[in-house]
Amino acid sequence: MFEISTDKNRLQIPTIHEFLTQTYWAKGRSKAAVEKTIANCFCFGVYLNNAQIGFARVATDYTVFAYLMDVFILPEHRGKGYSKKLMEAITTAPELQSCNTWLLKTADAHGLYKQFGYKALKAPEMVMERKPHKTP
Repeated sequence: MFEISTDKNRLQIPTIHEFLTQTYWAKGRSKAAVEKTIANCFCFGVYLNNAQIGFARVATDYTVFAYLMDVFILPEHRGKGYSKKLMEAITTAPELQSCNTWLLKTADAHGLYKQFGYKALKAPEMVMERKPHKTP
C-alpha cells in the first residue's frame, strides 16, 4: 500500500540519513543534524507497505513562507510517479495554503518542480543569500 504521511513519529531516520549523506546537497550531514532539521520542519514521509521510500521537508512559518528541501524518492522506486504524488501532497497540504512565497534550490530536478509551478526567479536581484564562514 502506498501512503504519504506528515506524522513525524513514522519517519525512519536511518533511511533518511543514509540517503541524504549520499546526495550533493547533504553530503556529510550528521544523523543529529538530520534529526534537528526534522524536528524544526513540516515533514512528509512516503511509504510503500510501511517501508519509507521517500521524504521531503518544508521550513515554514505556516502563514507566509515555505522553503522546500531534502526531497527524494529512493532510486529503486523512481519512475513510478511517487515524486509527483509527493509534490502534490506538499502543494495541497492544508497547513501550507496561506503561504504565498515558496522557494527551493535544485541542481537537477527542474522538470519535476516546473510541473508544480516553480520557475526561475522573476527578480533575482531581489533575492540575497548569506553563507556564514564556519569556524573549526
